[in-house]
Amino acid sequence: MPPIIETHNLTKVYASDGVGTPALRGVDLAVEAGEFVSIMGPSGCGKSTLLYLVGLLARPTRGTVRIGGQDTAALGEGGRTRLRRRHIGYVFQRFNLLPTLPAEENVALALRLRGERPGAAPREMLAAVGLDEKRRRRPGQLSVGEQQRVALARALVTRPTVLLADEPTGNLDSKASERVMDLVERLHRERGQTVVLISHDAQVAGRADRLIRMRDGRLLHA
Repeated sequence: MPPIIETHNLTKVYASDGVGTPALRGVDLAVEAGEFVSIMGPSGCGKSTLLYLVGLLARPTRGTVRIGGQDTAALGEGGRTRLRRRHIGYVFQRFNLLPTLPAEENVALALRLRGERPGAAPREMLAAVGLDEKRRRRPGQLSVGEQQRVALARALVTRPTVLLADEPTGNLDSKASERVMDLVERLHRERGQTVVLISHDAQVAGRADRLIRMRDGRLLHA
């Protein structure tokens, strides 16, 4: 079987006032199904850009991204959106929860966007991350760590092929960070969830099965 994620010569250049600034410089990466991979590097090294391209949230300047063997360059925006909603769960550092909706509805939204009836799945997923009793609370009524667990539940409720986590503990204290990483590690172990996580924190990144270091838009070891 092909890798679940595969990039070849992945390049991203941001243009401003006619000047191009390279964020990624020819990245080749392969992630097998069921792997837990972390990518670590300093701020500005291209980690988030790489995750955005793999998550089909942006298009590369050059190179290819394959998800489950499918070349995503051949897809239009509608096809990329369907592939992303079907196969990719995304956890952002800033959570991106809707402030007016309770936790359960924030999680249910991921299913509604796929045209599915949520049923009991959002509550079950919140229970899995230890928040069943707070499912009716809005984000502003939850701690920062609890909000991140809601974001994790939202990313996982669709049972994505791949979970992408962009600095998921970046806004958390050490205790909340450990709890979130315990959850990610347990879901990876129990469900065989493929995880790609980026972090600048060596303790967080070191919990993955494979650690890749990144610098100046390049992978130092893949």
